[in-house]
Amino acid sequence: MNRLFRFAAPCALALLACAALAPAPALADGDDTALTNLIALASQRLALAEPVARWKWANHQAITDKPREEALLADVQKRAAAANVDPAFARAFFQDQIDASKEVQNALFASWRASQPPQEPAPDLATSTRPQLDRLTQSLIAGLARVQPLRAAPDCPSRVAQSLANWKSLTRYDSTRSNALNRALGHVCETGGVGATG
Repeated sequence: MNRLFRFAAPCALALLACAALAPAPALADGDDTALTNLIALASQRLALAEPVARWKWANHQAITDKPREEALLADVQKRAAAANVDPAFARAFFQDQIDASKEVQNALFASWRASQPPQEPAPDLATSTRPQLDRLTQSLIAGLARVQPLRAAPDCPSRVAQSLANWKSLTRYDSTRSNALNRALGHVCETGGVGATG
C-alpha cells in the first residue's frame, strides 16, 4: 500500500503541475460581471429618455438634435482614447445609446399625442438631466474598457444575451423597453447583435 502511494503521489503532482502550466481556455471562468454592469448602466441611461422627452415636449423641441449628437460622439471618442478604449467601438456604442433613447422618446411622444400628455413639470434638461447623462457617459466608457477584451469572443453575443436575461430577472425591468435596450447593446460584440435576440 505504501509503495503504491509512493508511486501515485508523484504522478498526481505531475498531473497537477501540467494542469497548472497548460493555457487556460479563454472563456473558462464564465464571469460576465462586466457585461452585467454595462447592461445596468445602459438601462440607467435609457431611463433618462423619459425626463428628456418630457422637457422636449414641454419646450416644443424636436427629438433629434444632430449637432448635439455629433458633439457628444466626438467627445466620447476623445474620452475613450484616454481610457484605452477603441474610439470607433465607443462611437458605435454611444450611437446605439442615442438611437435607443430616441426610440423611447418617439414612443412617448406618440403616446402623449394619442392620449394624455404629461402633467407634472419636466426636470430641467441643462441642470438636472444632462449632468446625470454626463456622469453615465464616464461610467459607460469605463464599462467599455472592461468588456473590450470579450468583444471578439465567438460566444460574445450569447453571453450578452444571457447577461441581459439574468439582469432582467433580477430587476423590475420595463418590458416595453426591451427592443430599445437590445438596440443599446447592438455593438457590444464585434459581430453585433444580442445573441438570438439581436
